[in-house]
Parts: sequence; C-alpha cells; structure tokens
Amino acid sequence: MLVKGLREKTMVEKVTVSLIKADIGGHPGHHRVHPKQVEMARELLAKAQKDGLIVDYRVFHCGDDLQLLMTHRRGEDNPDIHGLAWSIFTEITEKVSKPLKLYGAGQDLLGEAFSGNVRGMGPGVAEMEFEERPSDPVLVFAADKTEPGAWNYPLFKIFADPFNTAGLIIDPSLHDGFKFQVMALHEGREVTVKCPEELYDLLALLGTPSHYCISKVFRADGLPAAAASTSRLSLIAGRYVGKDDPVCIVRAQHGLPAVGEVLEPFAFPHIVAGWMRGSHHGPLMPVSLRYAQCTRFDGPPRVVGLGFQVHNALLEGPVDLFDDPAFDLAREEASRVADYLRRHGPFMPHRLGPEEMEYTTLPKVLEKLKDRFK
Repeated sequence: MLVKGLREKTMVEKVTVSLIKADIGGHPGHHRVHPKQVEMARELLAKAQKDGLIVDYRVFHCGDDLQLLMTHRRGEDNPDIHGLAWSIFTEITEKVSKPLKLYGAGQDLLGEAFSGNVRGMGPGVAEMEFEERPSDPVLVFAADKTEPGAWNYPLFKIFADPFNTAGLIIDPSLHDGFKFQVMALHEGREVTVKCPEELYDLLALLGTPSHYCISKVFRADGLPAAAASTSRLSLIAGRYVGKDDPVCIVRAQHGLPAVGEVLEPFAFPHIVAGWMRGSHHGPLMPVSLRYAQCTRFDGPPRVVGLGFQVHNALLEGPVDLFDDPAFDLAREEASRVADYLRRHGPFMPHRLGPEEMEYTTLPKVLEKLKDRFK
C-alpha cells in the first residue's frame, strides 16, 4: 500500500495545449478578423473556463483567421474541446459574420454537423499533450495565405539542422536527434522518420510540401516537441474554398531547442504556396500581431509567433515574438522577393504549377476552351 501511495503522489497530471483556427469571415475581404469576432470568442471561452471545461485560453488572429488557444486536462482530439471550438465558430458566424456580411462568412466550416472532432471539417488543429517540465516555454505559430507544408522548412531547421540549432551538437539531451511524423496528404497516411539517421529520407519527403507535411515531432526518447495542423481544405471539399492557413505549437528549452533556435528559421522568408486566391508562390513574412493582416495582393503570406510559459496549465503571456527589429531584414527581404515574383504576373513560377491549380477556379476557365483544341 505504501508503494502504491508513493506512486499516486508522484503521478503528474498532463496538460493539453490546443490551437484551433478557422476563417469564418474577413474584414474587409480577406484582410483580417473583425474585432467583434474576437470579442465574442473571448466571451464564450471565458464561460467555458468558468464551467471548468478549459483551464486557460487566449484569442488572437493572423490575417482573416480566428485563433483559439486553449489549455485543458482532457487530452488530444477530445470531443468536448473540439465541440467547444466548433460551437464558437458557428455561433460567431451566425451572430457576427453573417449580419455584418463579412466576406466568406463561415468559409472554413465545411461539415454540416459536428461529429466529435473538427479534423476533416475545415478548421485547422494543432494539439500537444505533455507533462510539464520545471520550466516549459511553449511557442505557437499561425500563418495566413498558405498551406500546412509551410511548416516543413522551419520544423526541419529547428529539429534536424545543426547549422540552425547549435543544441543538436553541444547539448547532450538533443544529441540523439528527433523523430518526425510526416503526413502523406493525398493518401491520409503517416510515416515516422528518425533524424539524423534518416535525414536524407526526411528531406526527400519534405521537399514536396504540397504532398507531405510534418504533423508531429518527438525527441528520440519520445518527449513531445512540436505539433502542426495538416488539413487541406481543397482535399476535404474537392474544390477551392480558401487556403488552409496552418497553425503550429513548439516546445522549447530544457532538453529541447532554445527559443532563439526555434525562431531562427523565420529570419529567412522561404517561399510557400498560397497568396492571392491560393494560386501563387510567395515569401512567408514574419510579422508582429499588429501587422497580422494581408494587404498587398492579399498578402504576402504572413506568420505570427506568440511565446508563453506554461505553469499548472496556465498561459503566462503572450510575448509577441516577431515584434523585434531583429526580423526587419527578413521583412525587407520578403518585400523584395514579393516584388520579384509579382513581376511574373500570371506566369510560373509565381503562379502555382498545373497540379496545384487543379484545386483552384482555373479549371472552370479552361473548360470553355477544351472543344476548340484540334
């Protein structure tokens, strides 16, 4: 009995961090979220907190995507948590987005009725369940006007590239590497690839971000390190209904990459798919929350990062991680790259290749010409 009692006392209650987003109406066009949407989301999450469903929450936006960040003790893919997010998105759509005639009201709500999980119904989801460490920095990222494959480059750099993450070389707790869960988007199947042993195999997959994207990262010993959304709206709906606008959660420090190592990949505005009408390539620009709005050619694609200390499932923060002149050069380079690509107009490589354009509205334009080919 004594041994059992000691075991019960040493058991650590896990915390789950859930980041669930949806585009339920832009103001104006695809520019940004309306303040009334944010206000109602906070009211509804405050009620859920009071009722004991969640422990803590934050509401923010990236472009026209409403972001619900929640902590709770119910684990990943919990129907009550997913149901809460779905009900918030649908209620805001009916009471704010539609009355204000916001553009694309309820656009990401593809399912007719909630069935226990929002995965595959339109909203993007990144979730991670873990035991809190003595200090647990958690960073959350949200992107607008791009697809889940946009995380491939930064997550690879953070967890597999020693030129980015010095800890892979000089920190014994990172030296054994990380395991990557990679989703084959068109097949709905996952594979786990271990680095550094299978580094080249991982790159063979991640270099095609429209087909393969990272869903989870674990330290070699199984410690959860990162989670990312993998939903492709066009594959769910069978047609273009807007870009996926993915989200990502990354833990840092204390046996994981440092906060600075997690942020370093975003100093290079790598090229991602999306931008205007989901049909163009553009640079992923790291911005502060105040600039989390897509303007020029409905872009260029943006990413925001918020930093928290998690303690007893409470969120201390956020810190606006890209609100720093250290990223000014990245933003300047993104603007120059945007200029260069925009000069291509409707020509590739600015416009996506034919395989990706099949999921846009272009096939409707080409349809009227098909009988004229001789």
